[in-house]
Amino acid sequence: MGDLSGRTAIVVGASRGLGHGIATALAQAGAPVVAVSRTPAEFPDTGASPIRHEIADAGDPRVAADLIDRHHPEVVVLVAGAVPHMRPLQQQTWETFSANWETDVRIAFHWLREALLTPLPQGSRVVVFSSGAALNADGSPLSGGYAGAKATQRYIAAYAQGEARGAGLGITFTAVLPRFAPSTGVGRAGVEAYAARAGLEVEDFLRHHMPLLTPEIAGKAVVDLVRADAGGVVPAYVLNGNGLHALS
Repeated sequence: MGDLSGRTAIVVGASRGLGHGIATALAQAGAPVVAVSRTPAEFPDTGASPIRHEIADAGDPRVAADLIDRHHPEVVVLVAGAVPHMRPLQQQTWETFSANWETDVRIAFHWLREALLTPLPQGSRVVVFSSGAALNADGSPLSGGYAGAKATQRYIAAYAQGEARGAGLGITFTAVLPRFAPSTGVGRAGVEAYAARAGLEVEDFLRHHMPLLTPEIAGKAVVDLVRADAGGVVPAYVLNGNGLHALS
């Protein structure tokens, strides 16, 4: 996978934040990119492969099947998800509490299921963006079911890897767990809520999480991960401002 030219990549959740940075970086690396989002997006002229935009609801199982059938990707990156309702448990409703289960987990389930059923070509890579919140001992107490939903995405990626291995499909499934990325919608909401809970200004709170993750760093990390030899790829990585770190 070192040369990405001609290897189509679908990036789900590409209109903003980490997804936008990942779509841009893959295109700059030579991959024809299909950027999937519910809202229109603009991308820079990468000087390499064009970025084709598909406006669709990635949580609809028909969308996963249709886009995989039409574009025949060898790389699928799932970044899309709901911005959690940042309130303590007693100020949540079931609808706000379960938002990330109904969006993030649903997307991972449908797309990984379709990647196995189609299946994607031998040597394909599927990267599922979970969250570093899934590693916290106390979860993410101000974001409802967010931490649990993101942990489940990691499990789903592992389940898919087991099924692919057992069937000899040659597809690599990987979970990436990003830490705070304050320039993104989800990241900014979390930073503001937890800074207020700690009685800190946002800038003071962020000093404890340096170096900060950006869409550009995420893009480079995914390109490096997709290019890496499959035999050296581990099931899950933490992603922060210093790049990827393998999880045992």
